[in-house]
Amino acid sequence: MTDLFSDDRIREQVLSRDDILRLASKSQPACLVDCDLEDADLADVDLIGWEFERCNLRRVDFSGATLENTEWRHCRGAFAKFVGADLTDSLFESSDFNNAAFQRATLVSAAFRSCKLTGVDLTETRSMGISFDETLLISAKAPSYSFHKQTLHKIDFSQADLHKSDFRSAVLVDCSLRDAHMEGSRFEGADLRGADLGGLRLVDAALFRGATISREQAGQLLSELGLNVL
Repeated sequence: MTDLFSDDRIREQVLSRDDILRLASKSQPACLVDCDLEDADLADVDLIGWEFERCNLRRVDFSGATLENTEWRHCRGAFAKFVGADLTDSLFESSDFNNAAFQRATLVSAAFRSCKLTGVDLTETRSMGISFDETLLISAKAPSYSFHKQTLHKIDFSQADLHKSDFRSAVLVDCSLRDAHMEGSRFEGADLRGADLGGLRLVDAALFRGATISREQAGQLLSELGLNVL
């Protein structure tokens, strides 16, 4: 293998756990570009401040890793594991982490922009200050999540598990809650005029008490509940 330490950017390398640990022993965080880490076991490693750009991270195990201030751009990380990892102040941008596991991870002040997070598991995460923008969370597991007072832009929560989540005073712009599971969630003061509320069941209608919806949405919901709107 070529010398991994000859450049501040590591390019087009297939990297193992031992390679990552060698890089992590240096004083400066590494920047990996177009690297392949598929199936690597990186549990419990300290990668504070690292950058990943266009990397293959499929099934990488980052469980328990320290990943504060990391940046992930244009990466492919299907089925990656971040269970119990610390991702405080991390940035995920234009990346695909479908079916990734973030259970019990620390996501304080983390940001996800233009990402695909279909099927991710966000159960029991610490997520104060987390933000999502133009991101797919289809079929995601995000129970008891707080979106209190957030402005959510182009978020697709279709079929997601959002039970007992907090949307109070949130503003949803071009979002979808279609067929989402929202038992016990709170929407007081929320502005849902920019949301797709399709698939609402009669038992769910009371959840939106105190929220603002448009006349068109009201007619659509009544129709879906089996009422004739004249």
